[in-house]
Amino acid sequence: MVVNNWVQQVSLKGNVIGYQTPRACGTEKVIEEDRMRKFLSLILVALLCCCWTTQAEIFTSISQMTDLIYTEKELVQSLREYIKAEESKLATVKSWANKLDALTRVSTSDPEGYLAHPVNAYKLMKRLNTEWSELETLVLQNPSDGFISNMSIHRQFFPDEEDQTGAARALMRLQDTYQLDSEAFSKGKLPGIHSNAILTVDDCFDMGKTAYNDADYYHAVLWLQQALKQLDGGEETEVSKADILDYLSYSVYQMGDLPRAIELTRRLVAIDPSHQRAGGNLRYFERLLSKQLNELKQEYEPASEEPIQLGTYRRPKDHLPEREAYEALCRGEGIQMHEARRSRLSCRYQDGNRNPRLLLRPIKEEDEWDSPHIVRYLDVLSHMEIEKIKELAKPRLARATVRDPKTGVLTTANYRVSKSAWLEGEDDPVIERVNQRIQDITGLTVDTAELLQVANYGVGGQYEPHYDFSRRPFDSNLKSDGNRLATFLNYMSDVEAGGATVFPDFGAAIWPRKGTAVFWYNLFKSGEGDYRTRHAACPVLVGSKWVSNKWIHERGQEFRRPCGLTEVD
Repeated sequence: MVVNNWVQQVSLKGNVIGYQTPRACGTEKVIEEDRMRKFLSLILVALLCCCWTTQAEIFTSISQMTDLIYTEKELVQSLREYIKAEESKLATVKSWANKLDALTRVSTSDPEGYLAHPVNAYKLMKRLNTEWSELETLVLQNPSDGFISNMSIHRQFFPDEEDQTGAARALMRLQDTYQLDSEAFSKGKLPGIHSNAILTVDDCFDMGKTAYNDADYYHAVLWLQQALKQLDGGEETEVSKADILDYLSYSVYQMGDLPRAIELTRRLVAIDPSHQRAGGNLRYFERLLSKQLNELKQEYEPASEEPIQLGTYRRPKDHLPEREAYEALCRGEGIQMHEARRSRLSCRYQDGNRNPRLLLRPIKEEDEWDSPHIVRYLDVLSHMEIEKIKELAKPRLARATVRDPKTGVLTTANYRVSKSAWLEGEDDPVIERVNQRIQDITGLTVDTAELLQVANYGVGGQYEPHYDFSRRPFDSNLKSDGNRLATFLNYMSDVEAGGATVFPDFGAAIWPRKGTAVFWYNLFKSGEGDYRTRHAACPVLVGSKWVSNKWIHERGQEFRRPCGLTEVD
């Protein structure tokens, strides 16, 4: 069928738009053009090599992405030095050409008369024997060597195709969670924030192609439509209108909107009558629509030529049953803490049952939720301690993993986008001090707790709804240390927008506040899991989110938190 062939062919399209370079006039222009072609080829080779030699997942941590900012700055400086050297070299070559041009005009007008003078004859011998050789050496020098050498050093740390794709998917995730249209993104407009970070037609087109290649036609429509809108608005671009309509018409067809697919395909045929697929697909769409209308006994109504808006099509369902409730909480909607309930919450000073380390400086404790009981502790970590923890964690950050529910094997997943590191008390006195503080505050021993996990969230960083306690005996630690009894979560940064910790089961949202920590029990006193504690880390919309987790296990708590007599104690 025509459409199936169209799918196979369109997925093979490349990103590069070719163009012809006009022929240069004059020796220096030929040299300049040739040098630039070689230089650009070297850059291309370096960039391609970087895609083969690096691992992806840079986009999953803002901390590691910041290093790329300084790398790019250094490369720009190196590029400017190359340009300066190339310009200096070209200026010297031009000076030679001008001098020799004037000289040869005189010598060729009367060769014998010119050479009759012995000085002219000597200088001709000298020029051809020495000076032209020096010019040849100058032309053969390659000022780009230093830049390419610098590129070779840094390219191993460059993001690859998977990073770019991951970052594009992250923008779409933010778009869904916070209900942002593509135009808001393309103009740098985010809730409460306006910046100069804009997306061009080509950027939007690439976003659409990323979604298209994932068979995510919902987002493909949104981004390809935005690319078309900006192109129709007069924005300069390398991608053609025909290419945008090509992808967009088929994406709309996949969303089940045949009238709109026909309208878009007709526009494509109008601007490119010889398009290899458009005519065949138009006939196929029209036959399909005619059949549907006959079956429903309806008349054909042409689709509007107005741009497709957010909300025109419904986002397909996915694996997460509480998707809508979870995302609403991330936006600050659907929170169930009404005024009557809030009046039952309180704040107090807590000394850890007269713990000697808290008697003179008790911790400030606030209720965040009543049942299950979630509390927030203030001033748990100082700025100096946070910076030290981040310093220790940065070199160890690696993509966060989850347990496969079928095999129990640790693996990466799209629903957990962050990087984490594990720190133990022996790493630095600060870690030992933080562990002791957690024990003092909670009254629970950390002898059987996991190491302090430090996490940094990247572009659209998130962790979809999950339980902290294990429901299957995969973890070998469960045999000796028991299940995860409680969670102590330190917020180590403020987040400009997004990044809340939400509990979809009972409608709670807890927002990051630097230096504070939240604490809750994952298990009832009976040892049964509290399924109400299913929670999520909302995607970070703007900012860099740092947290550290301490998961406290059951063993050793027998006299600190005695067992209950009923299942829900």
